[in-house]
Amino acid sequence: MRKRILAPLGAALLTAAALVVAGNQSAQAADTLLSQGKPALASSVENGEAPAIAAFDGRADTRWGSQWADPQWLRVDLGATATISQVVLQWETAYARAFQIQTSPDGNAWTSIYSTTTATGGTQTLNVSGSGRYVRMYGTQRGTTYGYSLYEFKVYGTSTVTPPPTDGPGYVYANPPVTGVVPSTEIPPAMNPPVTHREFQANCSVSRTNLNDDPIVFPGLPGASHSHTFMGNRTTNANSTLSSLQAGGTSCITPGDKTGYWMPTLLNGDTAVQPDGPQVIYYKSGVIDYRSVRPFPPGLRYVVGSPTATQDEFRNAPGAVEGFECGNSSFNWDIPANCPAGTQLNARYQAPSCWNGLHLDSPDHKSHMAYPVNGVCPASHPVAVPMIEFKMAWPVSGNMSQVRFSSGRGFSFHYDVYNVWDPATLAALVRHCINGGLQCNPRGFDQYKPERGAALNENYELPR
Repeated sequence: MRKRILAPLGAALLTAAALVVAGNQSAQAADTLLSQGKPALASSVENGEAPAIAAFDGRADTRWGSQWADPQWLRVDLGATATISQVVLQWETAYARAFQIQTSPDGNAWTSIYSTTTATGGTQTLNVSGSGRYVRMYGTQRGTTYGYSLYEFKVYGTSTVTPPPTDGPGYVYANPPVTGVVPSTEIPPAMNPPVTHREFQANCSVSRTNLNDDPIVFPGLPGASHSHTFMGNRTTNANSTLSSLQAGGTSCITPGDKTGYWMPTLLNGDTAVQPDGPQVIYYKSGVIDYRSVRPFPPGLRYVVGSPTATQDEFRNAPGAVEGFECGNSSFNWDIPANCPAGTQLNARYQAPSCWNGLHLDSPDHKSHMAYPVNGVCPASHPVAVPMIEFKMAWPVSGNMSQVRFSSGRGFSFHYDVYNVWDPATLAALVRHCINGGLQCNPRGFDQYKPERGAALNENYELPR
């Protein structure tokens, strides 16, 4: 699809900033902005630079854009049922002439609380009355030949539940916290030879199998979770702590990586299928300015994806890369019904790579982390850290009708990370490979740029 040319960024910033002021002035004093930073889903996206979440990030220089067809929709999940009193739409040049604002309790059944067929774009402040957990703009007629494009989609109202605190039970605090960081918007200078990758690999085999433990989601509760397949640390169990994991061994090729990695067990009928041999866990830059990426702090932990995700949520998740593949079939958002004999089932999924700098864990095991928007960390999560990408391979093929995860269908795939790297080893790999713009193996060696050397010695340890 031909990429649409936008107005100059400076003009867009000034216009959008003025619109933010206008929208906020007209919001009722008692209302709360409920939608900012919440999970978003769209019927389509124009390109990778216009994701759904960009309309809910509070930034005037990002936008959601749809494909150039009718109808299209953009949805936000408020996290709980809310009373909706106002919606502010800040349109880019491509606007909706005819659209509805709809609410839903479950993301399936929708009720219209506003409708027009004569909109003219710009900023629309709509005083509405309705309730629901999900709110969406449902466009039925475009105002231009382009798609639909929103700088911001703001939903105001009153939530029926108290927003979660930023401290208290369930939070694990970083000591010391990382404060005063401003997300980098710089573009690294061109290099010769050019920088095409900013990554290194952690190669880790299965370390424990079929264990119904999860020390992040169900700490201290053995057997409380669905079955997991563990990689990396050999001691991971329901009672694991940073200290116990630091004392454990590892199945990773790099001795300094004692991180606990785990995911739901893959089942073929009732038989567990385990990945065979070392699996590839990439550590990459998720931001444009790869020079700004910092190592994880010891003990940082989080969950990527959700066992309760729908297929659309899995497909549109910011961390979904290629979904499932086998043979020549790729970009499947559920496990394929058949895979050529002798092939493997592969999955790829990216983790968030922006940290709030304050918490090593949070009550939902996610909110202390965020995904970049258009390659820049949000102000709420300003610290750029390595972006983990799982690339798993299971030796199963043929009829896949009985293949599933212990958590459910293929789109329930998720994984957990509990960082237990040796700090000096991780720092060396981040500095040499990610900050240095290299495509490194687990030693921190880029075979395409051998003159740059390696971060670790032949034993995958720091040189003495």
